[in-house]
Order: sequence, then structure tokens, then C-alpha cells
Amino acid sequence: MSLMPLQLDTALERLARDPAAPLDLAEIALLLAKDEYPNLDVEATLNEMTAMAHEVRPYLRGHLAHQVQGLCRYLFHEMGFRGNTLDYYDPRNSYLNLVLERRLGIPITLSAVTMAIGARAGLTIAAVGLPGHFIVKAIDPRQEILIDPFNGGRVLSEVDCQSLVLQATGVPFEASREALAPLPLGAMLLRMLNNLKAIYYKAQDWPRSIRIMERLRLLRPEEAAVRRDLGACYVKIGQPGKAINHLRHYVEVAQDADDIEKIRGLLNTAITSVAQWN
Repeated sequence: MSLMPLQLDTALERLARDPAAPLDLAEIALLLAKDEYPNLDVEATLNEMTAMAHEVRPYLRGHLAHQVQGLCRYLFHEMGFRGNTLDYYDPRNSYLNLVLERRLGIPITLSAVTMAIGARAGLTIAAVGLPGHFIVKAIDPRQEILIDPFNGGRVLSEVDCQSLVLQATGVPFEASREALAPLPLGAMLLRMLNNLKAIYYKAQDWPRSIRIMERLRLLRPEEAAVRRDLGACYVKIGQPGKAINHLRHYVEVAQDADDIEKIRGLLNTAITSVAQWN
């Protein structure tokens, strides 16, 4: 835990420079949730997670396979964490505070719970970002064990991973060592933010879409598509003045993009709208 309160902007800017920066996943995920739930007590929630880790330690006896079995029994059977298969795209599944409260989540947030509790209990658990699904793996000097937190903490083989990806995406997947390599924290946060962006964008919730994309900009400042989408959202909420620089940046750096004419038109619309105010 940080000695000084961590600021989300600062954390995202640091992860933009170094995606593997040694920051606390749980703390950053809770700071992200505080954007949506401003009364969230991050420190108290982190203390609750530390208490859960203390409870799980007696389950972590023996070699790694037994420790994984104990962690999963505690999280997914005794504590009741489970994947929300009935309402997968409910945004509450993406906020760590509500995942802890409701015991419901999507693969990436249930993976975050597993990683955070496991780490606080002394295990090394890494993120693994499969296409269309998110899992973790427990690691010690002798072995690695793949775990699917969304499906009750099921231990996975490489063949299981290939089947999961095929089921989720319809695209064949080779579970090579490289494909199953640990994902750095910055890449995991990027995926969490993109999930929320997709949910809010689909719901046409433009103010929340803008909030998430402003966070994405800190993490991926060079990504032109974020600027494009941010500009489009500002147009949609009637703030063309804030859209112009974002859209102009996209037009300048993405001249060969398939949607370049559409974005040029949107930029001209924004410029015309602002000119009418003068």
C-alpha cells in the first residue's frame, strides 16, 4: 500500500511510461471505481482485502497445487465469488468495490480479486489476457498453474485455454508460452478501461464514455483512436469546442484510416458550430 495517497492520474501516467511499474492493482482499480462512486473509502476497502488474505492463509498449505486449491475454495466456494453470466455487461461487474460487495464480476475483475487476495496472502499470481477471456496463473519456482476465476477457479490446461478462446471469439488460438505470458499491470488496466468504454459507448452514455476515455488518454497518450472517439463524444454532448483538437489530431496522424473522411466531416461540423457562437 502507498505511504502517500496514490492519485489515479499519476498512476496511469506512470504505467504509460512503464507498464510493469510495481503498483498495487487493487488500489488502482478502486481509484478507478471512485470516479463512479466518489464516496468509496479506498483505504477501508483495501483493509477488507487484507483481512480476507489473512483468512485465506490457513488454506495455503503444501505445494503450489494445494495452495491454489485452497485459495479457490475460499474465494469461489466459501466467499461465493462467481461470474455474472446473466448480466455480463452490467457496468457494476467492472468496478472492484462492487465486485467485492456483490460477489459478481466478469473475468478481468474476478482475476483482479484473485490476484490481489493471493498477493496479500503471499502467493505470486499473474494476469493472463487471453483473446476474449481473462485468466490468471499461480507461479512458483517449480511450476505454473492456470486458473479461470470466472468459472469458479477451475484449473486449466493449455487445451482448455484454446477451447475457451475459440468459444469466446470463434477464432482458433494456440496456447503457446508467449500467448500465456504474464500481462503487465498497464496492459491489464488498459483492458479494464476499454471494457468500460465499450459498455458506456454502447449505452450511448456519453458523459461516462468521456470520463473513461480521458483516463485512457493518460495510459495511451499516443493512441489516435482514443482522441477520435473522445472528440466524437464531445460533439454528441454539444461541446464542439472541446472536440476540435482531438478530431484535428486524428485527421493529422491517421490520414490513411478508413474513416478519415467521416472524421474530417465531423471536424468541419465542430468548427462550424463554434464559429456560429462568435
